[in-house]
Amino acid sequence: MKFSFFTLFPQLVLPYFEDSILKRARESGILEIECVNFREFATNAYHKVDNPPISGGAGQVLMFESLVYALWQARDSHIIFLSPCGKTFRQNDAIRLARKPHISFVCGRYEGFDERVIESFGDEIFSLGDFILTGGELGALCLADSIARQIPGVLGNEDSLKGESFESHLLEAPNFAKNTTDFEKNIKNLQKFAVPSEYSKGNHNRIAGLKHSLAGCKTRYFRPDLFRAHLATTKK
Repeated sequence: MKFSFFTLFPQLVLPYFEDSILKRARESGILEIECVNFREFATNAYHKVDNPPISGGAGQVLMFESLVYALWQARDSHIIFLSPCGKTFRQNDAIRLARKPHISFVCGRYEGFDERVIESFGDEIFSLGDFILTGGELGALCLADSIARQIPGVLGNEDSLKGESFESHLLEAPNFAKNTTDFEKNIKNLQKFAVPSEYSKGNHNRIAGLKHSLAGCKTRYFRPDLFRAHLATTKK
């Protein structure tokens, strides 16, 4: 899988892939990361890529011609724009897009893109939610991270993908780390922090059943909208 980021600020993107799981995926050749700076395709001596909107008003708009020249080289990839007008990115989008060989993320700045660029090149448009960010880089990284972990070999243990939040409209069941013996000896009122005993008894079928039940309780409390969708699905 190749990720290309079209951005005015490559230095905001590249460091994210220099640590942990995504770094190992790059080093093993599973992921390839490319940053393309819009300014390299400026059509003027000052490398300016933004202009005031034709309609007047505050702010600057990324210029049509510079973006066209930049994105022309990405026309064989799946081009994604980050914009408030896009649909909200979901887990099923990450799973679906993980099958693409090459995805290009177009990261906006200022007042956004010339609308003609989106219409000419956009395969999909996504938003993270109903709020505004300074630029599209952060949103693009969120999408790339979510997509990358669905690619075989990126996660060290493929079982980590099982039972995650948003499968069947449920949040993931609560997880608990094993305590050290010294901690259990020294902490007072340990019973107050006790975890479900079934977790440690080794009966995987009963553990799975308990986790499913707890996932339902957690979803019903934190995300009643998802829980209603879950009930609607299970009644079919």
